[in-house]
Amino acid sequence: MRYELLVGLRYTRAKRRGGFVGANSLVSMLGVALGVAVLIVVLSVVNGFQDEVRNRILGFAAHVQIVGGGRPLADWRSLARAAAGQPRVVASAPYVDAPAMLFAGPRARGVLVRGIEPKAEERVAQVARYMKEGSLESLAPGAYGVVLGADLARALAVRVGDELALVAPQGQSAADSVAPRLAELKVVGIFEAGFQDYDTGLAFVHIADAQALYGLGDAVSGVRLRLDDPFEARQVARELQARLPPQAFVTDWTRNYVNFFRSVEITKRLMFVMLVLIVLVAAVNVVSTLIVMVTGKQADIAILRTMGAAPLAVMRIFMLHGALLGLIGTAAGVALGCALALNLDAIVPALERLLSVKFISKEVYLIDALPSSLRLLDVALVAGTAVALSLAATLYPSWRAARSVPAEALRYE
Repeated sequence: MRYELLVGLRYTRAKRRGGFVGANSLVSMLGVALGVAVLIVVLSVVNGFQDEVRNRILGFAAHVQIVGGGRPLADWRSLARAAAGQPRVVASAPYVDAPAMLFAGPRARGVLVRGIEPKAEERVAQVARYMKEGSLESLAPGAYGVVLGADLARALAVRVGDELALVAPQGQSAADSVAPRLAELKVVGIFEAGFQDYDTGLAFVHIADAQALYGLGDAVSGVRLRLDDPFEARQVARELQARLPPQAFVTDWTRNYVNFFRSVEITKRLMFVMLVLIVLVAAVNVVSTLIVMVTGKQADIAILRTMGAAPLAVMRIFMLHGALLGLIGTAAGVALGCALALNLDAIVPALERLLSVKFISKEVYLIDALPSSLRLLDVALVAGTAVALSLAATLYPSWRAARSVPAEALRYE
């Protein structure tokens, strides 16, 4: 294999007729490199988007929830104690979820009011890390304070210290009608999760205030549970469902957001297939480069054959040359793709400032920045696919070179 490798390396650097063959090889390597780099960057962005949204969801959503199937839970304390017996459950917190309308002067917005016990909620969720002003501890029973999402606060044009009017649809029965429940709330905090559903439509109040507003007494909408490993939520939910009374229903975050994460996974697979076609186009360019080289090297092939080189040896020379193009292009693409993926957090804002364009809109993509998560398995898969396609692209031109007849090639030399 020594002389075959040397000849293949020489052909990789060879120039002929003003460097045409050398330029062709360079274009082939650039095509493979760009295809690999684009594929790595796009997969990293999809991974980052999935991780970022999942982390923000888990910052507010419970890993597991115990609900009453549309009915309030009056015996929630016993359910919480039963759930605490599961080894993976590390914290629990009761909550009340109910719809309401908030009014600030002429402005009005429909929201989901969530009644919480601040200290218990902090053990279950990570709301504190997203607080911009105030804190959850400012929510006190009977004070009727409220913590709003940042976009909701902007829509209502309120700040910390301002007052709002709340209208709850569950009203008080009069003689012949139902009057809605009204309450005056004071803004005591503002959070920004970077997740539109929360920032525009969620308002926290103390659980005692929510129970009074919606006439629940001591009942709650459900109990939120935090696990030591959120990815075990499905298994824990099944175990708790078998352990708890039949009137209690157990859900987990993977079930609540299953359509979203399934769509992201399907999108990732489709994008991988489509972007592999870019690498395939580059591999086809390798085919054309080798065909041009085989055509231009007919005399060299004939001389090698007359010196005793077997057809398989000639085939190996051109396969090695094509494989080198693919390997060099893949290596360059992996380096470029990893560099871009690891620095997207600086590159994208710089481009947005330069072009005065916002690439990521929170109203459309749920988050307001372009995340990136580079995974070794994805890089290995992309590199392996590129090398395999490049090797496959060498087969036909190399076979064609091996079939060359020395006498025909040397006839006009």
